[in-house]
Amino acid sequence: MSRPFPDSPFLSGNYAPWPVEGEIHDAVVEGELPRELEGTLWRNGPNPQFAPRGRYHWFDGDGMIHAFRFRDGRVSYRNRWVRTARFQAERAAGEALFGGLGDMGAGDPRLLANPTSPNAANTNIVWHAGRLLALWEGGPAHALDPRTLETEGPYDFAGRLVGALTAHPKLDPETGEMLCFGYGFVPPFLRYHVVDAAGRLVRTEEIEVPVPTMMHDFIVTKRHVIFLVCPATIRLENIEKTGSPIGWEPELGTQIGAMPRDGTSRDVKWFRAAPCYVFHLMNAQDDGARIVADVCRYERVPLFEAGDAIEGQQELSARLTRWTLDLAGGSVKEEALDDLASEFPRFDERHAGLPYRHGYAGAVVPAGEELAGMNAIVHWDLATGRRSEHRVAASDAVGEPIFVPRRPDAPEGDGFLLASVYRGQERRSDLLVLDAQDVASAPLATVKLPHRIPFGFHGNWGQGV
Repeated sequence: MSRPFPDSPFLSGNYAPWPVEGEIHDAVVEGELPRELEGTLWRNGPNPQFAPRGRYHWFDGDGMIHAFRFRDGRVSYRNRWVRTARFQAERAAGEALFGGLGDMGAGDPRLLANPTSPNAANTNIVWHAGRLLALWEGGPAHALDPRTLETEGPYDFAGRLVGALTAHPKLDPETGEMLCFGYGFVPPFLRYHVVDAAGRLVRTEEIEVPVPTMMHDFIVTKRHVIFLVCPATIRLENIEKTGSPIGWEPELGTQIGAMPRDGTSRDVKWFRAAPCYVFHLMNAQDDGARIVADVCRYERVPLFEAGDAIEGQQELSARLTRWTLDLAGGSVKEEALDDLASEFPRFDERHAGLPYRHGYAGAVVPAGEELAGMNAIVHWDLATGRRSEHRVAASDAVGEPIFVPRRPDAPEGDGFLLASVYRGQERRSDLLVLDAQDVASAPLATVKLPHRIPFGFHGNWGQGV
């Protein structure tokens, strides 16, 4: 018999697990769905099937995929857990077996006799080369059926992948390549990978870094890949001190490494910056002399204070910041673009690594009352500096806004934003469809669900899937 979930900020409200898998063949829609929306939105996030063995961290839960399929002005919905080895082992045992990021020493002794990967496949989901991959940065991807969401199994690119795969690969809009990296706590601490347009892993480079760090995201431009070595270090000895392997060592500062796309570790040019942490980057571009990158910058790593402190979405402290790297002079210029707390930045990814104008994110807009989480979706016109906002009620909370172009050849920013929103008063969720050029107006359409989509992480769109 399953044990009840304990009292924890990340196991209550809309962080609470949702224990049901199901489907809705024709969802209720308010407004009119744009006919240009023909495809599927997939979204991934943690959703534990069993009560944790020790302290629970938001990043620990089993991956659950939520899929919205748009066809002919209608939308269907399906959700399903990713059947990882971890998920299957715990389901067979009828209880959690693994410790979490806040209490890694709490694992069940049975794992010593029958080692099982802790891969939760709970962070992102990407459609590339006709394959749907659920991602978790501590191990390989898991391939899924794009229609049924059935798990096909771990995916290591025909045995070519060595080590882990980032949860934030970048898709090159010009070449069709998927650019990736993987990090770990044993040497080599960082590997860079290139997957070609056909889905073949064709290149791996080991990158020398001085210390293993939690490297959640990276930057790609037309000419460079950029690695962020922030001082959120990974040391196994930290587990005995705090329960978590993640520590904060600001004395190391932040190092930003720029490597030519066709280069090797020897070609990386390192830039030193003030200590900070970046979970997510919006986009970057370079002109051969400078690299300009827009990032959501924290003063220090959140969610890992002393191993178990809690910082919810309502306390986001990241600010949209622009880094300008002078490739010849070796300097870094840092400029705050907005003082609004924001996270989950997105943009029109047909301009990935290229000059761009429009950016989007979830944000916390001060409202003079207690908020349930991010209460706004924002649009930045980076050419004019103008910001517009779509706010929800204080009891509601929005998720990551995902851009879908109106047409493949539409101008940059001409399209729609898709974002889930938790309705706190009704304890259920909607999917908003906003005009990406007019986010402050009422939604074009709202897909209404009878249940919650727990707060999660990242999603992506598959055109025509």
